[in-house]
Amino acid sequence: MSKHAWMPVSPCGDGCVDHSTASVGAVRVAWRVVAASAVMLCGVLVVLAVLCVRGRARSVVLRRWFRALLGAFGVRLRVVGPVFQDNPGRGVLVVSNHVSWLDELAIDAVQPIRMVAKRDIRDWPVLGRLITAARTVYLDRERLSLLPGTVAELAQALRDGAAVGIHAEGTTWCGVASGRYRPALFQSALDAGVPVRPVVLRYRQGSATTTRPAFVGSDTLVDSMRRVLRSRGLVVEVHVLDEVAPGRAGTRRELAALVQREAERVAYGSVEVPSPRPHATRVA
Repeated sequence: MSKHAWMPVSPCGDGCVDHSTASVGAVRVAWRVVAASAVMLCGVLVVLAVLCVRGRARSVVLRRWFRALLGAFGVRLRVVGPVFQDNPGRGVLVVSNHVSWLDELAIDAVQPIRMVAKRDIRDWPVLGRLITAARTVYLDRERLSLLPGTVAELAQALRDGAAVGIHAEGTTWCGVASGRYRPALFQSALDAGVPVRPVVLRYRQGSATTTRPAFVGSDTLVDSMRRVLRSRGLVVEVHVLDEVAPGRAGTRRELAALVQREAERVAYGSVEVPSPRPHATRVA
């Protein structure tokens, strides 16, 4: 099927990915492969478990599994800010930038939410099943005719009190640069009358931002996984910003621009990032 003119496109490619940052040795890589394989195999049991439990128990099972998987890949999780959903009974649209296949793992390791993802993810071995079990909504970006139905589905989930997550750029960027937030899915928050929670994902090695986990260019999932497995001291930071309350923007375009401005204040360091609160810092 041919791509339409509104298909999200990123200029980030193979040249954006940093291969020179610190790496671990072959023994450590082999250990991580074994650990990650074991955690993913346990994912079969997790799929069965989430089919049998509901509510908070389901969330705890998924969150612990995603944290374990991050840790098996050698990735530490650092959370800065409040929880995604201050009021569990009120829906919230969680909006983040998009860098890597690790993004979904990091977000669900903080709080399993209903993510909107491209349909290809559904076919990933094991991982796709777990992401689906977390009630992911799949979006076919090549078929614009299906978009109103997706927006309506998200709006209903938000009215029902769910936390729903979107990657507003529509495609992956390298993590140093970012793209314009696409407004279409913001309509669901306006229709449901719920707040928007901006989230900024940053990948770091030591004190520097790294593009090594980026899933861009000619990358395959296996190629990107190999880079992550070889990375030393990789940390994914999840910066949870203050909610954008209903009524602060009248249209989806205004809302998307407002949320992007809030995110860029953290992403590009125009304001000081607060120190993590003791209860909000988690290490996988």
